[in-house]
Amino acid sequence: MKNEIKKLPQNVVEVTTELSVTEISEFEEKALNNLSLNTKIEGFRLGKTPNEILKQRISPLKIWEEMANIAINQKYPEIIKQEKLDPVAPPQIEIIKLAPDNPLVFKLKIPLIPKIKLGNYKNIKIPKKKIKIEDNQIEKVISELQSTHGKETLVLRKAQKGDKVSIDLKLFHGKIPLENGQIKNFSLILGLEKEYFPGLSDKIIGLEKDAQTEFSFRYPESHPDKKIAGKLIKFKVKVNGVYNIDLPKINDKFAQSIGNFNSLNELKKKIKENLEKNARLKEEQRREIKILQKLIKQTQFEEIPKILIDNEINKMIEELKASVEQSSGKFDDYLQSIKTNVESLQKQFLPKAEERIKSALCIREIAQKEKITVNEEEIKEEIKKLSDLYKNQEELLKNFATESGKNYLKNFLTNRKVIDMLKKIN
Repeated sequence: MKNEIKKLPQNVVEVTTELSVTEISEFEEKALNNLSLNTKIEGFRLGKTPNEILKQRISPLKIWEEMANIAINQKYPEIIKQEKLDPVAPPQIEIIKLAPDNPLVFKLKIPLIPKIKLGNYKNIKIPKKKIKIEDNQIEKVISELQSTHGKETLVLRKAQKGDKVSIDLKLFHGKIPLENGQIKNFSLILGLEKEYFPGLSDKIIGLEKDAQTEFSFRYPESHPDKKIAGKLIKFKVKVNGVYNIDLPKINDKFAQSIGNFNSLNELKKKIKENLEKNARLKEEQRREIKILQKLIKQTQFEEIPKILIDNEINKMIEELKASVEQSSGKFDDYLQSIKTNVESLQKQFLPKAEERIKSALCIREIAQKEKITVNEEEIKEEIKKLSDLYKNQEELLKNFATESGKNYLKNFLTNRKVIDMLKKIN
């Protein structure tokens, strides 16, 4: 076997391989066995035709093609080992020369895992922020709980701050109706801090049932929906109903109605614990992101193969699709609601996909340098935890028990160990 190596852009190598007639001939019997399974010859069952008869009935070129396919599949691992290559995906195969009783010549274009040169990952230093929960944060949660436990009553009066209203909305740019800009029975609590349509409450306060109003709002240039960003949008509003929300008094009785609490102080204590827990989790996530971002900045990377980037983008789209469908939504409807398509998402996800790949390459390199590994017992323990967490999702749990599922968990646990180490030393 003779190999010639040529370096191509985007960290792809082209290997031109020549196999001698003797090397290919080793695969003749296997090729004939394969062909016999799909070749019907009168007087013989499929797969039982003698090789000499097969040679008489099947063209030499067809036999040689089957021998070549087997030879390439068999020799590929040898080529990888011999040339010390680290593939990231299967190769593209091109047959250059194929003729019976002649050497076989073929090309393999193999995308490689990019090599990297780490910076000083032990001296990134992202300090922890102090976690402190203020009283107004607790009061805000209690206020939200109070709103959800309020009693709604349809009233025939002008809408006031704190009321709930049901409205029909029509949105226009100039005289042209916006796509998906006709909304029936949209519910709104007047005077909330954050509104889906900024400033809408102010225009509705003071209106009664069946009242109509029109106003315009210019969306900021930074608005995520580029079709309306920076544009003056006209709103037409019709009030279908005004509801008074009778809020319960915030006292011990209110706390008891929320859950297993004897007093308002107990409820506040639990809310504070939950806020602290969430704040600590967010802080850990912030530090993790900052550490990885700094790590990427101080690391030198070879070119990333296009197939690796494409695979990561597709993975991100599948993650988004799964998230939408888990919330009982349809992915196509979601794309329509944010006025985009898969092609646009692919472009939007490109920078993040590259960042994710670079993070993974850094973590992989650190794991090798620090000899961070995961053993079989740790994988079994993780499967046990997942079994408790996903009791009713048998298909998912079966996947974790497969070889590919275990490899996924091994990579996941290795990554977690590396990130925990980075957070501990930085």
